Amino acid sequence: MTSNRLTRYILVALVTGIATGYVINVSVTPEQAKDAAYYFSIVTGVFLQLIKMIIAPLVLSTLIVGVAHMGSGGAVGRTFVRTLAWFITASVVSLSLGILMVNLLAPGVGVGLPLPPADAATGLAKKAFDLKAFVLHIFPKSIFEAMATNEVLQIVVFSLFAGVGLIAIGDEGKPIVRGLDALMALMLTVTGYVMKVAPFAVFAAVASSIAVEGLGILIVFGKFIGGFYLALALLWAVLLGAGAVVLGFPAIRRLVRDIREPFLITFATASSEAAYPKMLEALERFGVPNRIASFVLPLGYSFNLDGSMMYCAFASIFIAQAYGIDLSLSQEIFMLGLLMITSKGIAGVPRASLVVIAATLPYFNIPEAGLLLILAVDHFLDMGRSATNVIGNAVATAVVAKWDTSGDEAAALVAATE
Repeated sequence: MTSNRLTRYILVALVTGIATGYVINVSVTPEQAKDAAYYFSIVTGVFLQLIKMIIAPLVLSTLIVGVAHMGSGGAVGRTFVRTLAWFITASVVSLSLGILMVNLLAPGVGVGLPLPPADAATGLAKKAFDLKAFVLHIFPKSIFEAMATNEVLQIVVFSLFAGVGLIAIGDEGKPIVRGLDALMALMLTVTGYVMKVAPFAVFAAVASSIAVEGLGILIVFGKFIGGFYLALALLWAVLLGAGAVVLGFPAIRRLVRDIREPFLITFATASSEAAYPKMLEALERFGVPNRIASFVLPLGYSFNLDGSMMYCAFASIFIAQAYGIDLSLSQEIFMLGLLMITSKGIAGVPRASLVVIAATLPYFNIPEAGLLLILAVDHFLDMGRSATNVIGNAVATAVVAKWDTSGDEAAALVAATE
């Protein structure tokens, strides 16, 4: 299946899914619609399970190989510092823009919906942020456990150590590098098979959501949804504009074209993880060297979740506005810093942003029950924020490649982006 054909199939599946879901919603009872959504969810669930099957070995092999091909610990350090600098800057911009836009648009003021009682149960984790638990969770006690549970952040940490270790042992590690190269090639081949299911998963995911909620829910929450997507559009403009400053506008246009498949897959399934294998292929097709793409992209899936971070800030203040709670500037700055930490490592988990918000609200005496306000439309918002994560990581990887290549690699990247 060629790239263009897969894109067309996904777009057709998206439109057909909306139409099918709408027909079901208006022609059957709510209970029957839920039954239909249940059966649709089987297809989406199979696709996401297949993706999860690939992610751990693919991240492990690509990142270790990427680090090993850096050639020296100094090169790894320089690339890591440049990558982290971009991620931190993008995170601050995303959170700041989310806070600014929700304050300007004030979608929660006069929301016109019945507010859940402050003590209503949401079914989400209420555990407050614990710095010790967070730091300890970053480091795996077993790489096998981390891979079994798809803990991407822990896999990234192990892979960094393993890659640097392979550089240190030199020739003795070459058989391992060759084996990991073969594993990466195998996983990318398997990805090609799995992606044949993507259009069916897109159709099922969209049809399921529309069948249960209907298109009317988008009207009821129109101000909130519209405001958030406007904020996302501004964030896209900022990220792509910053990328254009480094890469040039022709290159950014081509990058957007090259990542359309992973963007659409992520948008429809509301999971950044679902697009990881195709993102890796798209970035290498764009001209990013394998060693850079294999290094930056896995890190981005843990540290560069621009859309998710914006949503956490936007939704938290929306809930505060709905309950008439005014947050001071210092509180909003504290929220920005807190979300910088608590939002890491959630890309592979659909709806994980809700858990992050639930952990954040108690710090500002905002009722956690406010999450019930947005649960009905969270899937439609998750589609946008997950797709934004794709854009942010694509731009970040391409920019780091521009900064970190020289010689033949730099010439190839320039030629690819012209």
